[in-house]
Amino acid sequence: MRKIMVANPKGGSGKSTLAVHLASWFARNDEIVYLGDLDRQQSSRHWLAARPRHLAPIRHWDLSSEEFEAPPKDCSIAILDTPAGLHGKRLKSPLNEVDKVVVPVSPSRFDMLASREFFEELAETKAVRKDKVDIGIVGMRIDPRTHASRQLVEFLQQFDLPLVTCIRQAQRYVHAVETSTTMFDGNGFDAVERIQWKPLLDWLVRRH
Repeated sequence: MRKIMVANPKGGSGKSTLAVHLASWFARNDEIVYLGDLDRQQSSRHWLAARPRHLAPIRHWDLSSEEFEAPPKDCSIAILDTPAGLHGKRLKSPLNEVDKVVVPVSPSRFDMLASREFFEELAETKAVRKDKVDIGIVGMRIDPRTHASRQLVEFLQQFDLPLVTCIRQAQRYVHAVETSTTMFDGNGFDAVERIQWKPLLDWLVRRH
């Protein structure tokens, strides 16, 4: 079983969009996928409940208990969406259970300031210090050829964290999520978008 957490302390960073797209990609590749949501708003859960039945199945990972619960035993891929402001025990409990953490970051000053504290807290956790979990950064709503992308790379070098890929801004992502689908559910990706997603997907399937 592979467990992937999508986390960022700032709201509106693209966590849910990224989480549902990853769940959809793994489901289309014949994995038994469970999608969980620690956010009180339950954005991912609502998206999943309205997902068209003819699409590759994604199962609901129930996380309604006070204690963090492991995904069901038949799961091969678990995707965990998380709320803004995740820190302390609420961060450490799931962090101790996952293999990979994907952090979506936008190249704005506010996003990078919020991310700084989050990266510092991650570095102090036992799971990260003992190299039990991999952390990868995804630049959201950004063209990798721009100055903003280079600024983000320079920022991440302070923490020795890899910028796995950058995903450009596209209204089609918003439209897909609003219809409880993803870009992976059809032929919506163009060649540039496929190139942008490939490094992240390769990184996720790579063993720790």
